[in-house]
Amino acid sequence: MPKLNTAALPQIARTVPVPSYDPGSLTTGIVHIGVGAFHRSHQAMYIDRLLSTGQGGEWAICGVGLLPSDAHMRGVLAAQDHLYTLVSKPPVGEAQARVIGAISEYLFAPQNPEAVIEKLADPGTRIVSLTVTEGGYSLNDATGEFDPSTPGVAHDLQAGSVPQTVFGYLTEGLRRRRVRGIPPFTVMSCDNIQGNGHVTHKVLSAFARLKDPALGEWIAAEVAFPNSMVDRITPGTSEDMKRDLERDFGIQDEWPVIAESFVQWVLEDHFTLGRPALETVGVQIVDDVEPYELMKLRLLNAAHQAMAYPGLLAGYSYVHEACHDPAISDFLLAYMEREATPTLRPVPGIDLAEYRRELITRFSSVAIQDTLARLAFDGADRLPKFLLPVVREQLASGGEVGRSAMVIAAYSLYLEAAAAGRFKLQEQRAVSLLDAVGRESGAPGALLDLAAVFGEVGQDERFRGAYLAARASILQHGPLEALRRL
Repeated sequence: MPKLNTAALPQIARTVPVPSYDPGSLTTGIVHIGVGAFHRSHQAMYIDRLLSTGQGGEWAICGVGLLPSDAHMRGVLAAQDHLYTLVSKPPVGEAQARVIGAISEYLFAPQNPEAVIEKLADPGTRIVSLTVTEGGYSLNDATGEFDPSTPGVAHDLQAGSVPQTVFGYLTEGLRRRRVRGIPPFTVMSCDNIQGNGHVTHKVLSAFARLKDPALGEWIAAEVAFPNSMVDRITPGTSEDMKRDLERDFGIQDEWPVIAESFVQWVLEDHFTLGRPALETVGVQIVDDVEPYELMKLRLLNAAHQAMAYPGLLAGYSYVHEACHDPAISDFLLAYMEREATPTLRPVPGIDLAEYRRELITRFSSVAIQDTLARLAFDGADRLPKFLLPVVREQLASGGEVGRSAMVIAAYSLYLEAAAAGRFKLQEQRAVSLLDAVGRESGAPGALLDLAAVFGEVGQDERFRGAYLAARASILQHGPLEALRRL
């Protein structure tokens, strides 16, 4: 059984499609920061599609890892000549595998920060794309403004510091380009944040102004930050997935990617130094991303949060298990129809009723084996971006908020259960969250008083009342019966 690398491609090609192009002949035009499973199932896959048409040889990807934990990815990709296997699984039918060769380099920033900065400053780098998660933008969730006090950002703002954060690297790379008379690259966020291009423009400009006011103004005026909407459910890779790849396709790959068959990318056409011809391989290039973006964030992403906490409290581990329970699937559909959809704009070419039904089908896919624990990760960062905007608009219009309140109530009880050791808690604000839920019995609504998470929504009397009623219902009847009664 071949181990994945360039030499093994002729043998692998007997059973699985491999690059029709020569990965070794490519030129990198894109630097991507945050090479995880999603990037490899989505943006890199689209570039691979383009390369397979005989176009785009100047748009290969140089991956960058900023975190110490990224050392493993560097090692795996180096051993496999930067190749990896993507397995696409439909809800019904056979899985399809393909070897992807769109990533031609990988730089590990903690080992050689200067190499990363020079790659960013290189004239050949025309786009820098990001998947650094929603929590990687140093935003104050209550105000929506840049927060310079986080440890990594505070370090990078010190004079003469070696960068640690994405902002430090981008700013130094752009500073060198400006000094050298090289036009700026485009910064393309692919994270699940409303107006991700606008947000990235705001936070990077704010960071740069604190380092060098003139540089910050140049970045604000000259750098392009296209908005985008990205969608493909991609769970983390498990040992079982690696064994399945060996059994089903005869490939030894130390870090394959398994994803659903559905994939979507809606991208604003706003670039400083050109872009790949992505419209030829299925990307929707549009003038206004916002309708698509709101649809995805407030339906899919918020629904992920809405199923994660009740589902975990009910004893489920996997997304498909939770969605096969009518109490949860009916709750999700009602949330999407009666609370989220009223806050959306018309979405060109999309039937929202059909989109909602399709989401339940996607969530219910046994093939993906996505976990509720993955969806529950860092809820205090995700809920303000996905769910609370719905609550704000519904409160302003007099619309329903009971299901959103139920999600927050389930979140509070999930936190309590994690404090008791039932769940492994992965929250940046774990200390303040656990302190707040620890006071709920004596001070009902204490969690909502965390202004950094809930802002003014937490002080709204109607929402607090709905939250307290939902929390009491879960405690009295259990999570599934509470959903049914609602």
